[in-house]
Order: sequence, then C-alpha cells, then structure tokens
Amino acid sequence: MVKKVIKKKLGELLIERGVINKEHLHHALEVQREKGGLIGQILVTLGYATEEAIAQALTAQYGFPYLPLENYEIDPEVIRIVPRNVAFQFCLIPIDKIGSNLTIAMSNPLNALAVEDIELISGLCVQIFVSTGRGIRKAIEKYYK
Repeated sequence: MVKKVIKKKLGELLIERGVINKEHLHHALEVQREKGGLIGQILVTLGYATEEAIAQALTAQYGFPYLPLENYEIDPEVIRIVPRNVAFQFCLIPIDKIGSNLTIAMSNPLNALAVEDIELISGLCVQIFVSTGRGIRKAIEKYYK
C-alpha cells in the first residue's frame, strides 16, 4: 500500500486548517525544545488543539485513514492477538483481522517499532488506522478486562 505523503510539517497543516495560529505553534515548539515530546501531544496539552484535530491532520499528512473508536465494536478474538501491555505501551488496539492482515488503530502511526513488534507477535501484516489517544485508551480499558 503506497502512502501519499504531504511534505508539510504537522504544525503547518494545523495552521492551514485553522486549528492553531503561528503563535500557538511557536509556543509549542519552544516547549518541545525544552522538554521534548511530540508536537501534536504538546499542542493538545497546551489546550491549542484537540486530539481529534491532530489525528485528522496526521491522516491528511500521511494518508492513513482516520477511525473514531467510540462506536466501533471489536471482536474479542482480535483483541487476544495483541497483549494488553503492548497495546498500552504503544497506545494502539487491534480492530480487525482479515486473512493474514491485522488492522490496528494507533495514535502515532509513524511508530515503526510498534508496527514491527505487532507483526512479530502476531505473524500478521499490519494495516494502520489513526485514532485519538483518548479513544484508544478507552478501548483498551473496555476490551482488556
């Protein structure tokens, strides 16, 4: 599957979409230089953007589909494929399995290590959807009892 990659940074995309302004971005970049972290998460923490706006911008930037998990039902058999600690550590959740493909929802679709780990654990080819960290954490609580 070939991804269309927009060569713009996340901050630029968020400004274009009217989610944040340049001052918000400059402040968030200062915080990132001081403390480290992902720019999207910093913008959410500072109250400049919602997790949904960040997730949707990531889907636009990298071509990953966006999946809100609120009303999505996941088969318990699919949940068993990925251990809870792995789901929690990488903020992801398995959502579907078709043949040798496992579809996961994750808040950071660029985490190649997480994708490699899931492929090793499951023996399946991973397809990625983007969702919010909050949505994934709620789903982890719901399905990993």
